[in-house]
Amino acid sequence: MEHIFRKNYTVQGNDVDFSMKMKLSSMFTRFASMASEHADILGVGRNAMQKYDVIWVLLRAKVEVIKYPKWNENIIIETWPEQPNKIDFHRNFIVYDSENNLIAKAMTVWVIIDQKSRKIKKSSFINPEFPNFNKEKAISCELGKIKPSGNLENVYKKTVGYSDIDINEHLNNSKYVDYIMDCFSINQHKNYFVKSIEVDYVHEALAGDSIVLYWDLSKVKESIIYIQGINEETKSDIFKAQIEIEKIN
Repeated sequence: MEHIFRKNYTVQGNDVDFSMKMKLSSMFTRFASMASEHADILGVGRNAMQKYDVIWVLLRAKVEVIKYPKWNENIIIETWPEQPNKIDFHRNFIVYDSENNLIAKAMTVWVIIDQKSRKIKKSSFINPEFPNFNKEKAISCELGKIKPSGNLENVYKKTVGYSDIDINEHLNNSKYVDYIMDCFSINQHKNYFVKSIEVDYVHEALAGDSIVLYWDLSKVKESIIYIQGINEETKSDIFKAQIEIEKIN
């Protein structure tokens, strides 16, 4: 049984933006793909979960980036789960360049939900058996404490479409990141990059839902921006996020 799942990956053309560097959403996509592959190896993949009628859902994520890899660059991604808590499952990620230099790291929190009711189940419901290993967390932090510190300002509205949903028929976790990045102009992307991002996935978003995105710029001088997505019809929170930006030299 694999304790740490490690995989080589070459950054593709559809992974990058105009700068020829990997998009943050593409990094989230790779993480989700590797989590799925490793879950299969550990016996808790999508097919195995069908007998419990549950699915995996990403609840929270934090990613810290030292350097974004470029188009055609070879990278190595490592991932490993921690022993499950009562409700959630923590999974770590480390990204290295081809010379084994650390370029990014992430902590993710997952839950299992009933496929029909969409209610969260306790981890004991699937009785997982993960291997024990001694490895330091990728990021030592307490997730789930994101909140605005100032006034929220309307940025734009986005309607969830066919191309945004995934195999579970809800907004794919990486698409939330694209929505967040679309809050900024091309010139802003040319002058700044996201050094870290933390996302709380509060409620599912389905095809046809209209999400109004707001931001709080009260800490922009500290390079911190808070962004929140709210369902236009129900007024419920869809996600909360906080990013740290850095000026490109």
